[in-house]
Amino acid sequence: MTKQKTDIFVYRVGDTLYINLTNRCCNACTFCIRTYADGVGEGGNLWLSREPSAAEVIAGIKAADFPFDEAVFCGYGECTYRTDVMCAVADYLHGIGKRVRLNTNGLGNLINGRDIVQDLAGRIDVVSVSLNESDAARYDALCRSGFGADAFPALLDFAGRCSAAGIRTVMTVVRLPGVDIGRCEALAARAGAVLRVREKI
Repeated sequence: MTKQKTDIFVYRVGDTLYINLTNRCCNACTFCIRTYADGVGEGGNLWLSREPSAAEVIAGIKAADFPFDEAVFCGYGECTYRTDVMCAVADYLHGIGKRVRLNTNGLGNLINGRDIVQDLAGRIDVVSVSLNESDAARYDALCRSGFGADAFPALLDFAGRCSAAGIRTVMTVVRLPGVDIGRCEALAARAGAVLRVREKI
């Protein structure tokens, strides 16, 4: 892993367009791909030299040389640090008829110091929240959030607010030893979400 900096704001994984807005993240998850690789899929090196403007991201979308139906905010950082830029880009994507998904750690309200869900409603079609564990202590040990004990209840609350706002809400766990999938499924259902179990990248 080099951690050399590039300006890859838009990249491709399969037939889906992905958007890389920031390298900032409040978590340091023990399983995160950032700890052992510079990128994912066909994205190349996703470590940024700077954070892009909405206009730069939109230019990258226009320049994409493959057809896509869905765009995903999911780069090498937590996109809710750039909520205003994300919303502007989402408006553009909806304007050209694309579905929009946000992959997030669910801590955007803590990051922004306010409820951002109403900003996302009508702009984000699907939000995928990384649940990862079945209780606060296990989550803290696995995800090592800078928000400490506040993180786990905040992500559950965020998922519930997204669901209540009419955003299709998915919660995910990485298949790791000791993760109680049944309890995670119950937590997701309580938040109005469905649970998806994914393999470690």
